[in-house]
Amino acid sequence: MIMRIEDREVRITDRRADASMSPIPNLNPHSAMLTAIVQARMGSTRLPGKVLRPLAGRPMLLRIVQRARACPAIANVVVATSDLDGDAPIRRLCEAERIDCFAGSEQDVLDRFYQAARSFHGDPLVRITADCPLVDPGLLARLVALYQSGAYDHVGVATGAGALFVGQGRYPDGLDAECFSMAALERAWREATSAPDREHVTPYIWRHRDLFRCGQLTSDVDYSRLRWTVDNEADFSLIERLYDALYRPDRAFGMEDVLQYLATHPELAATNESFIGKEGYLEVWQGSEKKT
Repeated sequence: MIMRIEDREVRITDRRADASMSPIPNLNPHSAMLTAIVQARMGSTRLPGKVLRPLAGRPMLLRIVQRARACPAIANVVVATSDLDGDAPIRRLCEAERIDCFAGSEQDVLDRFYQAARSFHGDPLVRITADCPLVDPGLLARLVALYQSGAYDHVGVATGAGALFVGQGRYPDGLDAECFSMAALERAWREATSAPDREHVTPYIWRHRDLFRCGQLTSDVDYSRLRWTVDNEADFSLIERLYDALYRPDRAFGMEDVLQYLATHPELAATNESFIGKEGYLEVWQGSEKKT
């Protein structure tokens, strides 16, 4: 199923200005289910079209969807892309592969994510980005279990911008995932006004621990010097070689498989190590503090 919002002009506004505005309810709360939403677009400054580049013979985006579906805790996987013509290849892929897809704003990604969650009755939600082709089904299951184990509004895998100040106990960059309630997302959608908060979806939540109950899934071993995300050619080269070595159609390989392979092929980890620490995560924190 592909849902699309046509001819919408998106403005970043302060939704707190209208105190009478009531929360928009889930269209059918009785059918709400744990839903993973994968953000994807064709545009990329450093690696255009990367989400459809092949890994083990199939598009990277499809591989990410397959890995999310391999997590038993996730009931449905939705791709959230833009309604621009440039992202039509993503929408066509979803239609051909029978993947639920929502098309919305390119710039206001928080609105796109929120509208996708509403349209497909997701609650709670798992957020995955399409530059993380090694997202680990086992780690996703542990993340969901952490969310369900306590009174949390939001939990995240300790990697990426949200874990910038964690110190030790971080996972490899590229295993990013978050699990949070529809209520937390809706509040962020109503109240977030800075451009970075609208672009990156969840910073308003994990920066405001006075408003939201947040937790993190940390690692017993610190892997912050490993980079498994795809942002440039060097990144893709590493991931491509890992898929060629580890992909099997009957089993989703996980973090431990990658670690074991890299232990016997240490030269691979050096493929993209020059980009570690240059991700711009601090700018996400600092930019989110500024109002537009």
